[in-house]
Amino acid sequence: MNRSRRRGAQFRFDAPRFGLGAVALALYRFSMRIVFLIVFLAGVALAGVDWLAGQALGHDIGRWRLYDAGTGPAPAHIDLAGKDAPLRVVVDLGVAGRDGMQEGQAAVTLTVAKDGRTVLAKAMDFAGVRPHDTNIQTQEKIFVDTAGMLDRVDAGSYVFTAGLGDAEDVSVRHVDLVLRHEWAAADPRYQPVGFALMAVGFIGAVLAFRRAGGRPQNPNSQPPRPRWGRGGASA
Repeated sequence: MNRSRRRGAQFRFDAPRFGLGAVALALYRFSMRIVFLIVFLAGVALAGVDWLAGQALGHDIGRWRLYDAGTGPAPAHIDLAGKDAPLRVVVDLGVAGRDGMQEGQAAVTLTVAKDGRTVLAKAMDFAGVRPHDTNIQTQEKIFVDTAGMLDRVDAGSYVFTAGLGDAEDVSVRHVDLVLRHEWAAADPRYQPVGFALMAVGFIGAVLAFRRAGGRPQNPNSQPPRPRWGRGGASA
C-alpha cells in the first residue's frame, strides 16, 4: 500500500516537470526553424537583389523607329537626363524569312552621338538570338538584342542612328530602338554572401526538422518493472 502511494506521488511529481521540458524543447525547435528560414530568405534577397530590383525599378523610357524598308534611315533625336542612367540600349530587328543570323556578319550598325561625339557604336549580328514571329503571312520575325549600356548620361540631346550592315541575304524590314532605364547594380559582394546564407539556412532548417522527428518519451508512460514478491514475477 505504501509502495503504491509512493509510486503515485512520484508520478504526480514528475509529470509536470516532463510537461514543461517538452514544451520548452518544442518552442526551442520551432524558434530554430524560424531563425534558419529567415537566414535562408535573407540569402535569397541578397543573391537576387539585382534581378529583383531590375524587375521592380527598371522601366522603358520609349520606343523609336530608326529604319524602315520603305522610307530608309530615320535618326532619332532624343532628349535625355542624368536620372535616365544607367540606360540600356536595345534594338529590335524585323526581318523576313530568317530563323537565325550568322556570327560575324552585322545585320545592323547602331551609333549614338551627343554634341558630335560618338558615345556608343555597335555592329550587331544577332547571332544566337532566338526570334519570335510577328506576322505568319509575311513570315516576319523579330530579333531583340542589347547594343550596349550607357552608365552615365549627360543632360542633352542624343542622336541614335541605325544603318544596314554587311550581312548578305538579310531582308531588313525595320529597326526599332528601345531605351530602358535600369537599376544601378548593387555591390557585387552581396551575391556570394547571399549564396552562403542560403546554404546555412537550408542546412540548418533540414537539421532542425530532422531532430524534430524523434519525440521524447515520458518515462512515467512505461509500465513499471516487475518486482519480486507479491504481484511480481516468480522464478
